[in-house]
Amino acid sequence: MQLTILGCGGSMGVPMLACDCVVCTSTEPRNQRTRTAALIQSPTTTILIDPGPDLRLQGLRHNLQQLDAVLVTHPHQDHIGGIDDLRPFTLHTQRMLPLYANQFTLDRIRYQYDYAFASGESASTRPSLGLNLLDGSALQIGDVPIIPLPIDHGDWQILGFRIGDLTYMTDVSHIPEPTFEMLHGVKSLIIGALRHEPHPLHFTVEQALAAVARIQPEQAFFVHMSHSLDYNTEHATLPKHVQLAYDGLVLPIGE
Repeated sequence: MQLTILGCGGSMGVPMLACDCVVCTSTEPRNQRTRTAALIQSPTTTILIDPGPDLRLQGLRHNLQQLDAVLVTHPHQDHIGGIDDLRPFTLHTQRMLPLYANQFTLDRIRYQYDYAFASGESASTRPSLGLNLLDGSALQIGDVPIIPLPIDHGDWQILGFRIGDLTYMTDVSHIPEPTFEMLHGVKSLIIGALRHEPHPLHFTVEQALAAVARIQPEQAFFVHMSHSLDYNTEHATLPKHVQLAYDGLVLPIGE
């Protein structure tokens, strides 16, 4: 199995519109960040984490031909804004695409994309989605084992995911103690680190580093990064086993 970082940028992406800062005008390709999303692929199963507003671009970039399921961490627009672009994956089939999330997220998706669940709508004008509740129990999608991980995003409880020895948690501002206990043995950690300045909804770089030190993975990668983090500048200061992710990064997943 492997996980591909489709995007690692914050809610406005990098470069950000109407900004001429050194990162937004950088020629370093690893400073070009679409909105944070990931793809899990096994020999038989392909799962998207977060259909954000850059999904079409990300899918074309990686020649995405099929999806077996979608996992959603939470319902902020930069994580669900591409739901309508899921249409091609069911357009010529009779199946619904399974989408998994907690109840709060499912409710928001049903409200925001109400036309997708209305009777009589043409298959060409709506994504065909089957909503599935993640209640905290482990599940298996095809040959991919998934453990939902409750984490805090400000006042919201959202989800990260553990897949084998890899853990993915973006948009995190606090990790509850029971979740820390579920992270023993993690070898690869993908974790949100927005910027150095404090933010009420996101880990700073320093807070993310503290979480890495406690979890003790073999390697860690930061995602959901704003335009204040320059790839090369940050790398000069980080521990050797911690890196900034970049769009297109591929990580193996072990048991």
